[in-house]
Amino acid sequence: MAVYLGIDIGTSGTKTLAIREDGQILASATEEYPLYSPKPGWSEQDPADWWKASVRSVQRVLKAGKIKAADVKGIGLSGQMHGSVFLDKSGKVIRNALLWNDQRTAEECQQIEQLAGGRRALIDMVANPALTGFTAPKVLWLRNREPKNFDKTVKVLLPKDYVRYRMTGEFATEVSDASGTLLLDVVHRCWSAPLLGKLQLDSSLLPVVHESEDVSGRLTESVAREMGLLPGTPVVGGGGDQAASAIGNGIVRRGVVSATMGTSGVVFAHSDDVQVDPDGRLHTFCHAVRGKWHVMGCVLSAGGSLQWFRNQLCAPEIAQAKKQKVDPYELITAQADAAPAGSEGLFFLPYLTGERTPHADPHARACWIGLSLRHNKGHMARAVMEGATYAMRDTLEIIRSMSIPVQEIRLSGGGARSAFWRQLQADIYGKAVCTINAEEGPAYGVALLAAAGTGAYKNVVEACRATISVVSKTPNKPTQTKFYNQAYPLYQKLYRSLKDDFASIQRLIQN
Repeated sequence: MAVYLGIDIGTSGTKTLAIREDGQILASATEEYPLYSPKPGWSEQDPADWWKASVRSVQRVLKAGKIKAADVKGIGLSGQMHGSVFLDKSGKVIRNALLWNDQRTAEECQQIEQLAGGRRALIDMVANPALTGFTAPKVLWLRNREPKNFDKTVKVLLPKDYVRYRMTGEFATEVSDASGTLLLDVVHRCWSAPLLGKLQLDSSLLPVVHESEDVSGRLTESVAREMGLLPGTPVVGGGGDQAASAIGNGIVRRGVVSATMGTSGVVFAHSDDVQVDPDGRLHTFCHAVRGKWHVMGCVLSAGGSLQWFRNQLCAPEIAQAKKQKVDPYELITAQADAAPAGSEGLFFLPYLTGERTPHADPHARACWIGLSLRHNKGHMARAVMEGATYAMRDTLEIIRSMSIPVQEIRLSGGGARSAFWRQLQADIYGKAVCTINAEEGPAYGVALLAAAGTGAYKNVVEACRATISVVSKTPNKPTQTKFYNQAYPLYQKLYRSLKDDFASIQRLIQN
């Protein structure tokens, strides 16, 4: 029996799963670890925690699935994008890694655009503007703020690629994750020599770039012994978490779009060609499908807004859910369902941690607008869910404006598990939405990449066709869509009206 492992190095924990060649999941395990915020807006982790979690989760999966080492034919790696691991000449970590949601690099982003010759020139080189979450600004931050650490740095790796290094001894990455560094020539799928020159960064700092299906290395003898696998087991390139999740959702052909409503929200569209939003509102990255690309937008607090609402304002519902032995979200969404569409004029802007798409505004703030004596907790809950879905629609509208077809929208994440939220998404997007038979996200996607890269399938497109299928469809309700089409422009206007005030609030709290 051929078995393939997918390892996803996430922000809250590392998840490993094992699948058979036909896509059936045999076992999965997750190991959690801490996140550190030494200053406001800073977000760091210890790469050693990722490694320990990877080893432990592989061991648990092999045991739970009763999987023999000889049956594991390939391993795929996924992980949180944009993070930076700084290594010295002996391969040791110099300092904690800076993560995707770290906001300390605003000045370095400005510096990159200036050195590149302007925002437009930067987008021409690497298909994207400079954002605080990306890797390149973090490298410049280290050079500007911790020069002694920068002088010791000989390699900069992304989170999953550090784990790859520990597994194989190889300094390697792949095109989808490398796209999020801001240092990749996305069109030609290689490091951008012109930008590296302008930033005065040596290309030797960066690992070799592979396609996502390519075998990038093999397990060393010591690691194989530690994990319980065979030496020489191939490790494929894998993918950044968003591209890997798209593979796991079967987003491998034109016209199929995914809308993932997790803590963050991502709308992701496959593209056969390089298509760039000239305003830089969307990311244009290489896809984990060989020779293909994708566009995507990210809402930083999508499902996270509802999670915040639950944690801060729903203690009675949490207590009641415990008594009834149900998920608190069931009670919260029932209250939201009882409120009318539009929450009787109540809007929620879901900018709890600033916003990336389409505003790229770290100072944006969340707020309810339109509260009156008529509003109750159900109205507030519905407004939160509507606001997060409007924010997802922002990306969808930009994708449509780029003439990228949206023929099918596949949902995943917590927003796909709620019947109410599935219907709400269909109504706000103005199109039927569907769910699929796979719900394991990035780990599943890179397990499929491992199967394709080691010969079980001709390519990952064939692997997805063989293993992933639509299992449910939720049509939109025309009357509800008509209402939301009228409300959505007002939602958009609210940010524009408050943008300057958000910046003033940020200055106020900094004084």
